[in-house]
Amino acid sequence: MAKLTVGKTVEGLGEYLRTQRRQAQMSLRQLAEKSEVSNPYLSQIERGLRRPSAEVLQQIAKALQISAESLYVRAGILDLDESGSRMVENAIALDPQLTERQKTALLDIYRSFVGTDVVRDEELAEVVTEANQEEA
Repeated sequence: MAKLTVGKTVEGLGEYLRTQRRQAQMSLRQLAEKSEVSNPYLSQIERGLRRPSAEVLQQIAKALQISAESLYVRAGILDLDESGSRMVENAIALDPQLTERQKTALLDIYRSFVGTDVVRDEELAEVVTEANQEEA
């Protein structure tokens, strides 16, 4: 039963990444170059065939200019914190009516108001990586 849930999580992540890539008006090849992840591997992630590591998710998030944490949640690596500032950040990142430039500006302003910064994503990636290594 757990395997079925993981499969759906990975498929959901792939659909989410495809949507984010298209909203950024990037081809799969362009995302591969920008994220330094191979084109075939990205294709497999988008089709739900592979579950990427935290490091790969972070590279993809940077290339798409979205929150790495939102990808960790979609991948099932982290649980969504319902009460934190990340809900606001995720809502901004997921809003299809905003351009990438508008999303970046809103996130910068919001983070300046609540006192968070981009370093949290990098620190979070380290924590997630350590947790994944302990599970293996």
